[in-house]
Amino acid sequence: MSSAEELKNQGNTALQAGHYEEAIGLYTAAIGLDASKAAYFLNRAQAFIKAEQYGAAIADAEAAMALERGNAKCYHRRGSALLGLSKYKEALADFRHVCELEPADRGARAKFGEVAALHKKLLFEQAIAFEHRSVFEEIAPDTMAVEASYDGVRLFENGAALSAADVNALVLSFKAQKKLHRKYFYLLLFAMRDVLKKLPTLVDVTYAERLTVCGDVHGQFFDLANIFELNGWPSEENPYLFNGDFVDRGSWSVECVTVLFAYKLALPNHFFLNRGNHESAAMNRMYGFDDELRAKYDERAVGAFRELFNALPLAHRVQKRALVVHGGLFAEDITTVDDIALIDRFREPPDHGPMADLLWSDPAPPGMRGRSPSKRGVGVCFGADVAKRFLDANNLRLLIRSHEVKDNGYEIHADTDGRVITVFSAPNYVDQMGNKGAYIHLRGPDCEPTCHSFAHVPHPDVRPMAYSKFGGGFGM
Repeated sequence: MSSAEELKNQGNTALQAGHYEEAIGLYTAAIGLDASKAAYFLNRAQAFIKAEQYGAAIADAEAAMALERGNAKCYHRRGSALLGLSKYKEALADFRHVCELEPADRGARAKFGEVAALHKKLLFEQAIAFEHRSVFEEIAPDTMAVEASYDGVRLFENGAALSAADVNALVLSFKAQKKLHRKYFYLLLFAMRDVLKKLPTLVDVTYAERLTVCGDVHGQFFDLANIFELNGWPSEENPYLFNGDFVDRGSWSVECVTVLFAYKLALPNHFFLNRGNHESAAMNRMYGFDDELRAKYDERAVGAFRELFNALPLAHRVQKRALVVHGGLFAEDITTVDDIALIDRFREPPDHGPMADLLWSDPAPPGMRGRSPSKRGVGVCFGADVAKRFLDANNLRLLIRSHEVKDNGYEIHADTDGRVITVFSAPNYVDQMGNKGAYIHLRGPDCEPTCHSFAHVPHPDVRPMAYSKFGGGFGM
């Protein structure tokens, strides 16, 4: 058996290579041999942070604190995890403590300043939210002049409705790295607002031949365009459902969500969009989308997407046989799928409750029954028994969800009899994970699933989160 120190070193190698789950396993083995070393918990906390398992990272940071109270890294790790959960006030206290313990650490002081600015901005947004005024009241696309030099796609000309061919052209324009003029961009957002506010929280979907379900695309536009090349342009004969997390991390989030919204407008009954946990203000502040909107358009676009994301449906029921949600099931038994339709979705996601569970929960590892707290710090971890009970009670064959990177782009979860499937559609996630992407074909009245993996494609030399002031790093 390897020694604890050898396992820790192997974990460090895996962590540096971006193999976060492998690193977590190695650090866990090291802790199993020697639970007296704060460094083992701190290193595992860092791996949990990289894997966005913030609840587990907080627990490890606090375990390290119990062993080494004066270690600044304990507070830095916990502060980073709290920051990942958008708990700015609590994170600020931890980074203040880091500065007190390490007054010469310029990086800690800079991080404290960043978190303080975020907290101040959040307080300001909360203060003006009481005005209940829509940012759309401040935008007048019809008054925006289109310069004679503009050579991009033109939408809604002379009041024309958007067609699938228009959106296909938009995809090709974005691939050529052209920008959609702000007039057409805002006209699209206005039209999308009208569509979304009329949709139910739970959308029923039927298809003639097949439906393609895609998972997270996370701003990886060139991989999104590749899905359409591999699987065909969206059309009435080739419908799609995208299962949330359109934005953040990747540096073409604006292009991704613009194309997805445009297809929804062009094909309202054959193109479907679920909300993910990253369609929220808290995530967009941290993971790049807000800053990308400011860079490519302006501050009003940030407010517009706040409203649009709050109007996205939370679930789609396909052929009455498959439920598609971004995260998973609930902390408490909900008897019927129709209870989802009663959720008040027109708001930012809360930290707990059915809406949070739909967006954040994950399936448990094989063999684990019942429910347990989520390593993410939001939502729950639900066992195969919970999933089967819910599916049987609602005469459903499948639960399709996303929310997690998978090596092959998908996972058919063990001990669920093939009834719970994860699909993730951002290959080589954040340019370092090496995973494939995937999409699922559903066919027939019983939603027979077939999973298809695909590799990433080259993209222009722009790093993930290029527009974000945080750059995705929380480490110390």
